[in-house]
Amino acid sequence: MPAEKSNHHQNNSERNSRPDSRHRDWILATLEHYETLLTGYVGRILGDIEPARDVVQHAFLKLCGQNQAALGGKERAWLYAVCRNRAFDLLRRKNTESLETGDVAFVGAFVGHEPDPAQTAEEQDLHQHIAAVVAELPESQRDVLRLWQAGMSYREISDVCERSEANVRVLMHRALKTLRTDARLRRWLSVSSETIRQTDALR
Repeated sequence: MPAEKSNHHQNNSERNSRPDSRHRDWILATLEHYETLLTGYVGRILGDIEPARDVVQHAFLKLCGQNQAALGGKERAWLYAVCRNRAFDLLRRKNTESLETGDVAFVGAFVGHEPDPAQTAEEQDLHQHIAAVVAELPESQRDVLRLWQAGMSYREISDVCERSEANVRVLMHRALKTLRTDARLRRWLSVSSETIRQTDALR
């Protein structure tokens, strides 16, 4: 009997410890998968990578108190929402709405052009011009653009921003239309596309 009680107690201990182990593994796996992506996203909002890391750390500390089953596989949307809200709180505390630094990073992704050390001064001026155009967009449009650049679907953006999917699509359409109809950007994209075609033809 004592041996049976001991085994029973051991089995109960193992069962009780397994959820903690699974929870820890889930947190670590989620951290490994999303930490860099979230840091880049928050960095574009704040324009500074150091406070972005703090925001992401805050989000993962909150995730530790969440139940994996309750999130239902929506960890990504949940993390982006927590990071987004925390980042906006920091911006409000600083009493500033200047997000130009973060939007420059977005522009690079939008036009599909990686910065080159040999870029001319004219091209650098163009990026500054694009950043100024983006900075003039309504915050709601910049908000969905950043999430879109992070690779989120309209459905996920809808969850993060607490907007309808239809509204997200409208905001995206308006933001991209503004960028695409900017005369200087259209000329630059046209030249870039032609350069790519010529390069492909030589391969």
